[in-house]
Amino acid sequence: MVLPPFAAIAKKERCALSPHADSTSHRATRDRLERLRALLRRDGLTGFIVPHADEHQSEYLPPAAERLAWLTGFTGSAGAAVVLPDAAALFVDGRYTLQAAAHVDPESFSREHLIENPPSKWLASRLRPGDRIGYDPWLMTAAEVRRLEAVCKAAEASLVPVRGNPIDRIWEDRPAPPLGAVSIQPADLAGEEAADKLARLRAGIAEARADAAVLAQADSIAWSFNLRGADIAHNPVALAYAILPVEGRPSLFVDGRKLSNSVRTTLADLAELHEPTEFTAALAALGHERRRVLLDPKSTSAAIADAVSEAGGTVVDGPDPAELPKARKNATELAGMHRAHVRDGAAMVRFLAWLDRTAGDGSIDELAAEAKLAAFRADTARRDGAELVDLSFDTISGAGPNGAIVHYRVSEASNRRLEPGTLYLVDSGGQYRDGTTDITRTVAIGAPSEEMRDRFTRVLRGHIAIATARFPVGASGAQLDTLARAPLWQAGLDYDHGTGHGVGAFLAVHEGPARISKAGTVPLEAGMVLSDEPGYYKAGAFGIRIENLVIVTPAEPISGGDRPMHGFETLTLAPIDRRLIDPALMTAAEIAWVDAYHARLVPALSHLLDAADRAWLDAATAPIASRQGE
Repeated sequence: MVLPPFAAIAKKERCALSPHADSTSHRATRDRLERLRALLRRDGLTGFIVPHADEHQSEYLPPAAERLAWLTGFTGSAGAAVVLPDAAALFVDGRYTLQAAAHVDPESFSREHLIENPPSKWLASRLRPGDRIGYDPWLMTAAEVRRLEAVCKAAEASLVPVRGNPIDRIWEDRPAPPLGAVSIQPADLAGEEAADKLARLRAGIAEARADAAVLAQADSIAWSFNLRGADIAHNPVALAYAILPVEGRPSLFVDGRKLSNSVRTTLADLAELHEPTEFTAALAALGHERRRVLLDPKSTSAAIADAVSEAGGTVVDGPDPAELPKARKNATELAGMHRAHVRDGAAMVRFLAWLDRTAGDGSIDELAAEAKLAAFRADTARRDGAELVDLSFDTISGAGPNGAIVHYRVSEASNRRLEPGTLYLVDSGGQYRDGTTDITRTVAIGAPSEEMRDRFTRVLRGHIAIATARFPVGASGAQLDTLARAPLWQAGLDYDHGTGHGVGAFLAVHEGPARISKAGTVPLEAGMVLSDEPGYYKAGAFGIRIENLVIVTPAEPISGGDRPMHGFETLTLAPIDRRLIDPALMTAAEIAWVDAYHARLVPALSHLLDAADRAWLDAATAPIASRQGE
């Protein structure tokens, strides 16, 4: 699943990506915008900033935190809005350009590029002396506030923290905060006892010359305490806070209603348990004690930093101490990821075989395909003696032109049939207790055009370039990103999203800090799991993406070389549609990679397949050379 967050699978609200937004939703947007502006006038504010965020800076939000969607109609996972008296703008990145155009009232909000023209730049050209721009300090990071404060100061305007979000004051039917049950991830799946993790984190905090650190990101807390939760759809995390002192016991701030007696006992052995309502007072206590508190300015709410500094403490800027240790998967976690990808690969084979047998006559639609894939995942997990806890995100099931919408969500209104002569893009994944999966396959429905085969083969060549890359220790994802794009660039083509994101181990499907993208500056380290997913999208026609997950392998010397090199091991196990491959565009080494990859699948997956699906897989993974001339 492309990036720039549990019981049985439940029905989720979907956003309709119909070609034209509904006029009723536009009227609702205009009414809400008018009410917000009236409230801002009463509060003496010129404008207000609405990020897509919650108090934990989560990527995926619980319904109670979807303020941006409520105000604008935009339901993507990254964005922001700025509301002024005579103008309002919605900021989205390249993944959501088409979605925003389909859903957001153009008379209410202009659409701006989140990267090329961010809110700070947009505001800088509109601010006047004396303007007062409000923001909720719990929903914006310390780094974001610093940037905006500089912009406002240059314009002789003010950035004003607001207590009591004005949207919450006019959102009458706002959902209640989540109360998902917390569970414990056992050490035989986590690979390390929580007490040992916390000891390692304390050592890192001391090295940063801090007295304590605050953890606010839900997946960092989940990893550190070996807990899992159900507060955010598809992300097995609990919304909580933690304070980790160098000396003394940690404090964990979590709603007690989420804890069973056994879970409470386990966590109480690790930390002092408190209600979230006690968190602000605990931050103030750190300040009163003149503590040096480590906070990540890129992922910690400004309100947390303010509570410490205003009480007399010192904020030490630094990375979340759990972020890198969490990303470096240990041997136990990697073994679990391998197991998860075997059962997930078998489920994908069953789905692709079913699709091949049934979709050619145009009788299958996006919703039916999505439901069938979810059913195959759940059933295949049972065959393997495991459980599909949830999907790892809402499946992207895009036929024809819908596949060109990078983060498409099918609905009854947008649902299309898989018709002959088109492409079908399915980006999906599963959350299993031992691992998280994320895979994209693009499938030809009937005979593909030469343009489709050309574009697909270029995307595949970029995918292979990443999968086979060798790179020196200390290299970052930004240094690899161009490898995936080069075959497209040769034809004057590109894609407007990153090439890869980090993936958690039964945690968030989008995990920091490393990624393969133009902005991926964090060095790639052994044990990190990332996606490899170049793509191509022709608006109104088709979309192509090929995604596998890969593990950064330990550095090894190369004969004749003088530097140790990392590489990648491919985790994902599912066939790539050879009908879309043009061997004439590929090198012999690239063809050999595809054949070798396909040769792994039958021995790895057959024990979870019936005879018909094994036969289909045998045919689907035959060497490419056997198809030349067909």
